[in-house]
Amino acid sequence: MQDQLHQQVKRISDKLQQLLKQHQQLQKQYTQLQEQHTQTKEELNRKTALTDDLQQKVAVLKTATNNLTEADKKELEKRLNHYIKEIDRCINLMGEK
Repeated sequence: MQDQLHQQVKRISDKLQQLLKQHQQLQKQYTQLQEQHTQTKEELNRKTALTDDLQQKVAVLKTATNNLTEADKKELEKRLNHYIKEIDRCINLMGEK
């Protein structure tokens, strides 16, 4: 009877050790995935900024060469209006201080 109890306790202890090892491995994997996620987000932000910059350069080149379609002209006007609003907002914020 005591031998059976001892065996059960040993099995439970072994399983607990196994679960602890698994938990540690999963923690390491989780940490690695978090780091990868952060790196991927940073890379995405860099790519997005680059894309925006390139789109602005294309718009400038089109304007400089006078090859704007009506849709391009409207898009340029929309962007310029957005920039003007941002500048006005910044000026207002500076005036409040």
